[in-house]
Amino acid sequence: MKSDIDMVIVHDGEQWIARNDDLQAAGRTLPELDADLARTLRRAGGYQGRTLTVFMGFDFATLPAWIRQYAPHYFNRLVRVEV
Repeated sequence: MKSDIDMVIVHDGEQWIARNDDLQAAGRTLPELDADLARTLRRAGGYQGRTLTVFMGFDFATLPAWIRQYAPHYFNRLVRVEV
């Protein structure tokens, strides 16, 4: 499935953060992140009335180097957001 928007997702120890060059959303839980993403897209304009597919690729650079070889699949998400 092709995504409409690509973002990078990280966890800063307190919350999940998804961002790209134009947008940033955050939440303590994944449902909170998704809700903030929908709000962010509504505020950004140009997306109203659409259902978007958002790919969130985990930033593996945030994992310790020794564990990366054991978790190449660690965390990627494909989320459908109604704006």
